Formats: sequence, structure tokens, C-alpha cells
Amino acid sequence: VVAFLVVAPTALAQSLSAPQQFYSLGETKLESGKVIHDCQLGYRTLGTLNADRSNVVLFPTWFSGSSDDLLKVVGPTQFFDTTPYFVILVDAIGNGISCSPSNSKTQHGTKFPEFTIRDMVESEHRLLTEKFGLQHVRAVMGQSMGGMQTFQWLVSYPGFMDVAIPIVGSPRLTSYDMMLWRAEEEAILEDPGYKGGNYSVAPQMKTVMLLHNINLTTPEFRVATTSRAEFEKFFVETEAGVSKTFDANDWRWQMHAMLAQDIAPGAPPESAAAKIQARVLVINAKQDHMVNPTPALTLAPLIHAQTIVLEGSCGHIAPGCEVDKIRPAIEGALALRP
Repeated sequence: VVAFLVVAPTALAQSLSAPQQFYSLGETKLESGKVIHDCQLGYRTLGTLNADRSNVVLFPTWFSGSSDDLLKVVGPTQFFDTTPYFVILVDAIGNGISCSPSNSKTQHGTKFPEFTIRDMVESEHRLLTEKFGLQHVRAVMGQSMGGMQTFQWLVSYPGFMDVAIPIVGSPRLTSYDMMLWRAEEEAILEDPGYKGGNYSVAPQMKTVMLLHNINLTTPEFRVATTSRAEFEKFFVETEAGVSKTFDANDWRWQMHAMLAQDIAPGAPPESAAAKIQARVLVINAKQDHMVNPTPALTLAPLIHAQTIVLEGSCGHIAPGCEVDKIRPAIEGALALRP
């Protein structure tokens, strides 16, 4: 999800604040066998760890998002009131803040090894166990690519959390999702400014931004929110998008991680159901054109998950549009046991 479009309209004025921090993972071996040199993982924390260390909520970032963006979707008027919890917001590998193609000194750009959603989860597990000394958390939750990480957490470390809350995420992409991300990649590769990934000036990625925005919401949403008179201004702003702040190689590498994601490689995702131990709240959007809800909603009854399907026209950003509908369910799922 592009960060600047995922937040509910009131969120910016109500967002929380927490300093950016980093944890050094050092030489980080990936599941491919390749190694990221000097990998730094970005994170922010909210709240205080309680005496029995039972109030931790891990919340990794969505595609192209940052932990700073996540501050805008938590709080008493957003997804959940953070007051009772120690919330760890993590910058997923490849987002330009944690170790990424754009900021690596020794593996810059296309020299940076490709990583997977499972590698993201492994790095987050190391942060929790090595930095914070945790062997269990109250919850893992995430939106979009963060939801994909949440599904992967359920099978990679099934006993690590009490509750998992994947929001507009998927255990693996459908052909429709893959068509979108592959089309975006083709647009990047054909951008004359991309230069095979060896650019000194960031490519504008105008076509990528347009493709992304078309699929982020729905035709109904666009017609209702952008008049013909306002269209030209909207079009120009959409072309600019986040391409000025989010690197094209970072975009491709995180996109590749999503394309490769599968919680049950070589088998139906349902085959992973037996591994899942945590209680699960699945939140998806019926009209999501960016992450198709079918795989998540197919898996949900097999793991006895509570399920919320958002029906509105906001599409992939429905959690922000319908936050009042999902907040009670999220807070109920997170609520500490007596």
C-alpha cells in the first residue's frame, strides 16, 4: 500500500509520535543463502512493557511504508488504543529505512540481494528475541504487505503470539494481484530514468504511480471523490505519488518479495492451517483490487478465524475508511486476558 493513501482522513491530526530507532542485525543470511551486509532494522516503540511481558504488539510496515506511517493508524481513534500495550512498529527490510537497495553502501541498487516475506519475518523475530529478549508476544498484526508478514508469522513461529490480525493481507497472491505487480514492474523497467536500476537521479515512475492508484481504490470511490473539474490536479499529483521519496529499486525488491510469498510453498495455502496455533482475526475488503481477499477468506474458516469483510467502495484502503467498524474487533482481539 502506498502510505500517503492508506490513512483515514482524520488520522494525520491525531497521529502519535515515537523516535526512530535501529537494531543491527549484522551480516544477515537470507533463505536464498545470500547475505545482506551490515543490515540495520528500523523500529519505533509506543508504551511500556508490563511486568510479565505480556502486552507486546508487533506491527510491521506495509509495502513502501515506514514505521512513521504506522504511527498514523494507531491510537484511540484509529485501529486500536495503544495505551495498554508495548507496540513495536517495524520498518520491513527494503523500505529505504531498514537495510535496502537504496541505502546499502556495499550492495547498492541492483547489487542488493533479493529477500522474501519470510526473510522480513526472520529479521523481526531476531529483533524481538535479541533486542527485547522476548520469546512470546501478545499479537502480531499488519496491513497489506504487513498482513502478508502476519500470515507468515503464523506458520514460521506458530507459538510466538496469542493473536494474529492480518488486515487486507494474503497468504499468497492471486493471479490478479500478480498481474498488477508485474505490470508495475514492467512500467519501472521501461521508464527511461530507471536505466536498468543503475540511476543517479531517481526515476519518476509516473506510469507506476498511475497503475498503483487505479488499483488502490475502486471506480465508485474515484467518481465520488474526484470531480471532472478536479481531475487534472488529481492526475498530476498522482503521477508524482511517492516516487520522489521511495526508491525504484526498493519498490521492485519489496514487490518481488510479495510476488514470491506463499505460506505453503508448492501446496495449497490451506495445507498450512494445521500449523497455525494463534487466534486469528482476518480483516479483508470485498472490493480490494490490490490484494485479492479470496486466499485469506478461504483460509479463515479452516483456522477458525474471526472474519470481517469490509463492503465499502474504498477498496484496498477500506480499513482507513471503515476504521470505526474494525476498531472494536481489533481491540477485542487484543484485549489482555484477566
